[in-house]
Amino acid sequence: AELIDPAVKGTLNVLKSCVKFATVNRVVLTSSMAAVIVNGRPLTPDVVVDETWFSDPFFCENFKIAKWYVLSKTLAEEAAWKFAEGNGIDLVTINPSYVIGPLLQPSLNLTVEMILNLKNDIEDVNSSIYSCSDVRDVASAHVQAFEVPSSNGRYCLVGHVTPMAKVMKILHELHPSLCPPEKYEEANPSEPTYQVSQEKAKSLGVNFLPLEVSLRDTVESLKEKGFLKV
Repeated sequence: AELIDPAVKGTLNVLKSCVKFATVNRVVLTSSMAAVIVNGRPLTPDVVVDETWFSDPFFCENFKIAKWYVLSKTLAEEAAWKFAEGNGIDLVTINPSYVIGPLLQPSLNLTVEMILNLKNDIEDVNSSIYSCSDVRDVASAHVQAFEVPSSNGRYCLVGHVTPMAKVMKILHELHPSLCPPEKYEEANPSEPTYQVSQEKAKSLGVNFLPLEVSLRDTVESLKEKGFLKV
C-alpha cells in the first residue's frame, strides 16, 4: 500500500487536475517497462516485446524482484488509461526500463546505484539480462511525445537488452573496481536475449545512444559526484 496508493492516487490526481483546464491538450505520463513485461509470457530470444504487452497484476504480485514497485506501476498506468478514455484526455505514456546515464541530482537514484552494487547483487551472471534506457533518450522521448502531433498511446523506451556479462565486462574496462573479472569471465556475453521493439520509439525521433556511451557517462558522473574513487 505504501507504494501502490501514492502511485495510483497521485497519477489520478494529476489527471483530474488536467481535466479542469481546457488549455491542457495532451498529457505525457512517465510509466515503466514494469507495466509492460510482467505477464507470464516467456522472454526467449525469439520474442519481441512491444506496446501491445501489458503486465498482469497477478504475475506482478508473484514477481521475485521489487514486486510492489512492479505492481504499483502496472496499476497506476492501468488507472491512467481508464481515466483518460473516460474523460477524453489525449494521453501518451513513456515506458523506459532501468534508466542510466549522467546524474543531475546530488543523490543516487536506485537504477544507477545498481551499477555500483552489481558485483555484490548479481549471483548468477549466466542467466541475468540487463535492459536499460539512457536518461537523455528518456528525456528526448518525453519532449517528442509532447511536441509531435501524431504521437499516441504507449512507447516502449528500451535502448538495450543485453546479457549481464557484457555489461559487467564494459564496466570493468571503465572502472576495474566495479566488476572483477571473475564475476563475468566464465559467462557468455554474446548469448541472445529477448528483444524490445524500438520501431514506435524511433518514429518519435528517438535515436538510442550506444550502450558503451551510456555506461561510460554513468561511470564518469559517479566519479564527478564522489560515488566512485577517481
